[in-house]
Amino acid sequence: MGKNSVEHKDIHFDFNFMMKEHIGEDSGFSPEDINFYASDVGAIHEGLQKRREEGELPFFDLPYKDTGPVKKLASAVRENFEHFLLIGIGGSALGPIAIQQALHPPFYNFLEERKEKGLPAMYFLDNIDPDEIFYVLKLLDLSKTAIAVITKSGSTAETMATFLILKEALRKAGRIDPSQIIAITDPATGILRKIALQEGYNILEIPPGVGGRFSVLTPVGLFSAAVSGIDIDEILAGAASMDKRCTNPDIWQNPAYMKALLEYMFHIRQGRNIAIMMAYSEALGSLVEWFAQLWAESLGKKYGLDGNVVYNGQTPVKAIGATDQHSQLQLYMEGPHDKTITFLRVENFRTVISIPKDYEDLEGVYYLGGHTLNELIHAEQRATEIALAKAGRPNCRIDIPEITPYTLGQLFYMFEVQTAFAGSLYKVNAFDQPGVEESKKLTFGMMGRKGFEDKKREVEGVHINKEYII
Repeated sequence: MGKNSVEHKDIHFDFNFMMKEHIGEDSGFSPEDINFYASDVGAIHEGLQKRREEGELPFFDLPYKDTGPVKKLASAVRENFEHFLLIGIGGSALGPIAIQQALHPPFYNFLEERKEKGLPAMYFLDNIDPDEIFYVLKLLDLSKTAIAVITKSGSTAETMATFLILKEALRKAGRIDPSQIIAITDPATGILRKIALQEGYNILEIPPGVGGRFSVLTPVGLFSAAVSGIDIDEILAGAASMDKRCTNPDIWQNPAYMKALLEYMFHIRQGRNIAIMMAYSEALGSLVEWFAQLWAESLGKKYGLDGNVVYNGQTPVKAIGATDQHSQLQLYMEGPHDKTITFLRVENFRTVISIPKDYEDLEGVYYLGGHTLNELIHAEQRATEIALAKAGRPNCRIDIPEITPYTLGQLFYMFEVQTAFAGSLYKVNAFDQPGVEESKKLTFGMMGRKGFEDKKREVEGVHINKEYII
């Protein structure tokens, strides 16, 4: 078989250990329990498809967008710059970072093969920690660095503050070359777009109606991927293949719908309000962080669609196997019955490492010899899910044949559809984030932004009781 036949294997969702026959009557569900929601599933499916057709949910159609402008600009960056620096926060950075960590080998920036291919070293600033920014500026030769600034509105305080610092550093280092700055922003409005047009920066557009946490399949995620030599068309091909599976109204054939419904059922009917995602692969650690934002910000809502207070949402938790078997598993096994666990299992890693035979007189070590690390991590994952099932702890698994652009595209798309479907189950708006606005406004006031003077006074008026400081 050719290369593509391997890359185009599908991921699969295994939920055996969420069912009664495996984890017990009190802990699991039956097919009848799932089928009880058949009419709800049908109605939600029709509603989502209608909204998609009417253009209300544009993230659904991102797999079919033209990648030509992204690839053309990425090629120019590769040819002209040795380093690439992305500035963003939240959805503007988590997706790009997830792609890089998943699809490049560890320590990518230090590998000779990267240099031999003429690919830039990749850096990401997704926070405003002064020390991190100071040392990035100290490390990079800015004259050889392309900088992508990602914010749809251009008013994201953290991103724009970092951009101002980088721009000043460029100015001090010499002339600012407009070609080295790329603004990824709104196609029509916003402060960053205005700045880019005034100063002659390159512009890539985020499609209207696509929020940050759903934007990984736009230039937000695809541009940095293309700069580093990743086949972004394969990412979109994987997403398109998952789209075909996720437009099936039969929940027993639709992994995104089934995953959403099971999480909803365990939350609403059993009070399991913590959703753990445990990746048995270091490469998928940032994907779990990306998912955590998607799940938390989309579903964590005070108000339902009817305006009533609901205080909804599961709390997502990141875990990495086998590491967190030694730090968190005790809680999962014997702590409160308030969790579901999703395992990410990679069948074929990039490499196979054999374990040498040694210490024949010490069985506690000798038995490992002759096996591989690949066998060991698979055994660890399987043992963990079975142990949890024996303890009546619901868990499920997403099987990934290997980590490729194609399978990663499937994962992104499945999780986004899962989240949209879950929003409809919970009857909340999965596409807004009103809860973070007050914090932003208070920050604006404290930093002296015009129009937010009342917020500054509000902060200054908070009374701190020194008796509560010890």
